[in-house]
Order: sequence, then structure tokens, then C-alpha cells
Amino acid sequence: MGAAWRMGNAVGAGGWLCALLCAWLWDQTRAQCPEGCQCAWESHTVLCMDAGLHEVPEDLPKDTVSLHLERNFIRRIPEHAFSELLHLQELYLSHNRIESLALGALRHLSPELRLLDLSHNQLRQATSEEFAGTRAKTRLYHNPWHCDCTLQELMQTLNLEPETVNGIVCESSTRSAGEGSRWEEPTAGSHAGHSLVKLLDAGVNFCSMQRKTTDVAMLVTMFVWFFMVILYVVYYVRQNQAEARRHLEYLKSLPSPKKAPTETDTLSTGF
Repeated sequence: MGAAWRMGNAVGAGGWLCALLCAWLWDQTRAQCPEGCQCAWESHTVLCMDAGLHEVPEDLPKDTVSLHLERNFIRRIPEHAFSELLHLQELYLSHNRIESLALGALRHLSPELRLLDLSHNQLRQATSEEFAGTRAKTRLYHNPWHCDCTLQELMQTLNLEPETVNGIVCESSTRSAGEGSRWEEPTAGSHAGHSLVKLLDAGVNFCSMQRKTTDVAMLVTMFVWFFMVILYVVYYVRQNQAEARRHLEYLKSLPSPKKAPTETDTLSTGF
């Protein structure tokens, strides 16, 4: 009877210990969810929409598959913001105030990333290096883009979502009409208000504009240097001529040396 009672107490104590351990593990798991966010552990989804965030949370669960950061006040994506999210497949950053991406901000994203949403932000310029060759379907519409060669090259490397690509509109652009352009523009040399894709389809090539501008700048620079060299040569020659003239005048002004009598002159005088 006593042995059975002791066994029952042992089982009961073990059950309490197991319950306490499970509760502690649950609290530790729940502690991984950032403040102001909700975590769906079964689907590995982190919901941080409308959380008043000014930066990407640092304590995101490492097994996050889908991360929602929409409608916050994030201005910049730092280099290591997503470096530990090795299983991330969906990244939603729309309706923030993102103005720039650090050079390596997207470099650490999982190759499994399928969707990258950067729409409705304040991006004006971006390079292919910042996107680090991601093949995820990308949304970039509703940003105040400055259309130039760099943005054109970026568009050619990204996997843009087809149904949103026409929403990539130039707020400003390289001021040049471009050779071979068939696009009718309201203001000469300005592409503001036009879809970048439509401009490219119409024959506008921002990279040829940039190269032409660079070539003209190089020619002007070469001409200026050549002109300066000619001026220096002319100045050097004139200075040398003036020095030579002054030297000759100095030599002429010197008294002529007296001629010493020779033996022949002495004999002639004797006779």
C-alpha cells in the first residue's frame, strides 16, 4: 500500500515537472515573437502590420517563412536586417517610408525567397548590387523613381511581377531626348509621369543618353587640356624669344675688345 502511494506521488511529481517544463518551453517560444507582432507558429508567419515600427525588428524568429511589415514607418533597410532568416519565402515591406537599401541588405535572403514587395515606398534610386541578384518576384510600383541608366539596368535583372510593372513610373528622369526615341513627350527632355517600361518599349535608352553625355564631357575636357597645352607652349616660346632678344642686346652693348698688335703689323711699321 505504501509502495503504491509512493509510486503515485512520484508519477504525480513527474507530471508536474513535465507540465512546468512544457510551460517554460512555451514561454521561451512565445518570447521569440517581436513586441507588437503576432506569430503564427504553425505556418511560421510573423505579422507586424500597423505596428508603428521605425525599423526592422531584430528578434525575428529564425524559422520565419512569411514576414509582413506593411504599413509602418521604416525608412531604411540595414545590411544585416534579414541575415538570420534562412527560410524566408515571402517578404512584405509595402506602405512604409523606405528611401534606401543598404548595399548588402538583400544579399542574405534565402534563395527560396519567392516574393519581395517594396511597393508604396519612397525609393528614388536603386542598383542591381543592392538587390544582390534575387530571383524572387518583385514589386516596385508606386515609388518616386528617378529614371536613368542605373534603374534601366536594374529593371533588366529583376523578376518583376507582370501585373504591376506598368506602375513603375518616372517622377523625374535624365534630361535628354535620346536618339531613336519614338515616344511623344509633353515636355522635351523630360519623361516624368510616364511608365518606365513603356518608355523603354518606345525606344528610349537611358544608358545611351548617359554614354553620350559622358562622351561629350570627355571631349570638352580633352579640348580644354589641349587648349591649355597650346597656351603653355606659346607662352614658353615667347618667353624664350624675349630672353634670347635681351641676351643679344646685352652682347651688342658690350665694348669691342682692342685688337692686340701682331708680328706682321710690327714689321710693316718698321719699314
